[in-house]
Amino acid sequence: MTATAPAPAEQSAAKLSPRQVTQAITGLMMGMLVAVLAGTIVSTALPRIVADLNGSQSVYTWVITIELLAMTATVPLWGKLADLYNTMLLVQLSLAFFFVGSLVAGLTPNVEVLLASRAVQGIGAGGLTALVQIVLAAIVPPRELGRYAGVFGGIFGLATVGGPLLGGFLVDSPLGWRSCFLIGVPFSLLAILILQRTLKVPTIRREVKIDWWGALLITTAVSTLLVWSTFAGNKFDWASGWSFGLLAFVAVTVAIALRVESRHPEPIIPLDLFRNRTVTLAIVASALVGLAMFAGSVFLSQYFQISQGRTPTAAGLMSLPMILGMLLSSTIAGGLITKYGKWKVFVIIGAVLMPLGLGLLGTIDANTSTFLLSVYMVVLGVGVGLVMQNLVLAAQNDVPARELGTATSAVSFFRSLGGTIGVSALGAVLANRVASSLGTSGGGGGSVPDLSKLPEPARIAVQEAYGAATADMFMVSVPIAVLALIAVLFIKEKPLLTTTATERMAAEAAEIPTGEAGTGEAETGEARTGKVDA
Repeated sequence: MTATAPAPAEQSAAKLSPRQVTQAITGLMMGMLVAVLAGTIVSTALPRIVADLNGSQSVYTWVITIELLAMTATVPLWGKLADLYNTMLLVQLSLAFFFVGSLVAGLTPNVEVLLASRAVQGIGAGGLTALVQIVLAAIVPPRELGRYAGVFGGIFGLATVGGPLLGGFLVDSPLGWRSCFLIGVPFSLLAILILQRTLKVPTIRREVKIDWWGALLITTAVSTLLVWSTFAGNKFDWASGWSFGLLAFVAVTVAIALRVESRHPEPIIPLDLFRNRTVTLAIVASALVGLAMFAGSVFLSQYFQISQGRTPTAAGLMSLPMILGMLLSSTIAGGLITKYGKWKVFVIIGAVLMPLGLGLLGTIDANTSTFLLSVYMVVLGVGVGLVMQNLVLAAQNDVPARELGTATSAVSFFRSLGGTIGVSALGAVLANRVASSLGTSGGGGGSVPDLSKLPEPARIAVQEAYGAATADMFMVSVPIAVLALIAVLFIKEKPLLTTTATERMAAEAAEIPTGEAGTGEAETGEARTGKVDA
C-alpha cells in the first residue's frame, strides 16, 4: 500500500473555525435526529398501523425489529467505509437511503411493503448512527467532545423516547399514522442541504479492497440470530430442532467470519480491536444498554395504550419523564466531563441507576399510578443518559485515529445489536406471557387487541394481562443491566485527548508521536499512512 505524509497545508485544512464546527454539528444533529426517530416514532402508532393493515403481534415486533436489523447489520460496513472514503458523501448517501425508505413507508399499501421500506430506512439509519459520531470526533478533540457528546446524547435520548410522543400526536391528528413516516422526508432533505454547505472533513485515501465477504458473513450471522430470537418460543420451542439448527448456523457463520476477518488486510471489524480493554468493555456494556433503551421506548408505549387504555397522544406524553431524564443527565454530564476531564464516575452512576429503574418498572401493573410510573421512568432515563454516549467517548479516546471509524461503529453496532435482540426476545416474552394469561395459544401470532371493540370483562382481562406481561419483561432485563454495570466497573479511565482525530491522523501519517496521554493499548504496531485529501 503506497502512502505519503500529508503536507502542512493539507493538515491545516482539517482545522475548522468555531463557527464552521457549530454549523457542521447542526447538520449532524439533524441527521442523528432523523435516524433515531425512524426507530421510535412508530412505536406509539404501531397498534393503529398493525390494526389498519391487518397485522399480528409478530408483525408489531417486526416493524421495529427489521429497521433495527438493517441498521445493526450495516453499521460496521459504514464505519469501515468512513476510514477509506469521503465521509461527507457517505453521510449524504445515508440520508438518501433514509429519504427513500421514509417516502415508501408513508405510502405503503400493505404490511409487506412496509417491512421492505423499513429495511431501507434501517440501512440509512445505520450509516448515520456510525458516521455522525465519526465526523464529530474528526472535528472535535476528545477533551472538548464531552460537551458535544452530551448534546448528542440528549438528542439521542430525546428522539428515542420523544419519538413516541410525536408519533402519538401525529396518529391522533388528521394526518394519521402515515405521517409518522413521511415526516422524515423533509428533515432528511434539510440535513442533506445543511451538510452540503457546512461539512468539510479531510479524507484519508488508501488503495485497499473492501471486505465484502466479511460484511456478508457478519450480516448473515446477525440476521439469523435475530430471526431465531424473534421466533423462538413462538413459532417453535426454545429447545427444538429449529432452534438448535439456527444457532448452529450462526456459530458456523461466525467461525467463518472470524477466519475471513483475521486474514483480510482491511477487515470490517478488526479482531485486534478487541485486544483493547476499554473498547471491548465499552462494546459489552453498550450491547446491554441497548436492550434497556429500546425496551423502555418500544414496549412502554404499548403498555400505556393497551394496559392503561390511553390514547396515542396521551401515551406519548406519559413518556416525557424518561425523555427529560435522558436529556438532562446526558447534557449536564457532558458539560462536566469537558470541564473536569473525568467521565467514569458518570458512567458508573448511570450503570447503577439502570437496573434500579428496570427493577422498579418490573413492579407495575394495569393500575399503577402515573406518578409512580413517572418516577420509575426518570430513574431509567437518567441511567441510560449517563451511560450511552459516554461509552462511545471512552472508546474513541483510547484508539489511534486510523481506527476511529472502526471503533466507533463497533460500539454502535453492538449497542444496536443488543437493542434489536432485546426487542425481539422481550417481545416474544411479552407475547407469550399475554397468551398464557388469556389462555390463548401462539402468543406472537395473535392479533393486537382493539380495546374499543371488546366487552367490559374481556377488556379488563386484556389490560391486566398486558400489565403483568410488561412487568415481567422489565424484570427479565434487570440481570442484564447488572452485567452492564460489572463491565463498566472494569473500564480503566484514561485522560481525555486534546487533539482532534484529524490532527492525530496527520501525526500518525507522518509517524510523529502525538505526545498525548491515553492512546491506550491500541497504539501498538505501525501506523497506517495515507494522503490527506481536504
